[in-house]
Amino acid sequence: MKAGETIVVPSGQPVTLQDVIWNEPGPSGLTFRFRFIAPQIAQGGTIDPETASADMAALCQNFALPRIDPNGPQPAQIIISLSDQPVPFGEVLPDVTQFFEAYRVENGTCIWEMF
Repeated sequence: MKAGETIVVPSGQPVTLQDVIWNEPGPSGLTFRFRFIAPQIAQGGTIDPETASADMAALCQNFALPRIDPNGPQPAQIIISLSDQPVPFGEVLPDVTQFFEAYRVENGTCIWEMF
C-alpha cells in the first residue's frame, strides 16, 4: 500500500496513509507510528471521537499489524493517529483536528493503552 491509497475502516469514512515513522523512540521503547489522514474528523465533520477511536483500533489490528515484519524488531508500542489534513511529524497546528491512540501487541492483537 502506498501513501494516499484509501483504506477501509468500520465507519466508512475515507482514510489514507500519510506515513509510517519507526525511527523515533517512544515512551515505551521502540514505537511504530502509523499516521493517517481522515478529513471527516474535522470540526463540523461527520466522525465523532468515539467513532474515530473504533476506526483507529481497526487500523491497528487490520492495517498496522500485518505490516510489521515478524522477523524484524518488534515495537513495544504502536501509535495510530488520524488528522483531518497532513501535519508534519511532531508539529501541532491549532486548526487541525488530530486523534491519537496507543496500543501494545499481545498474541497478535492490538491492546489499547491509555495515552
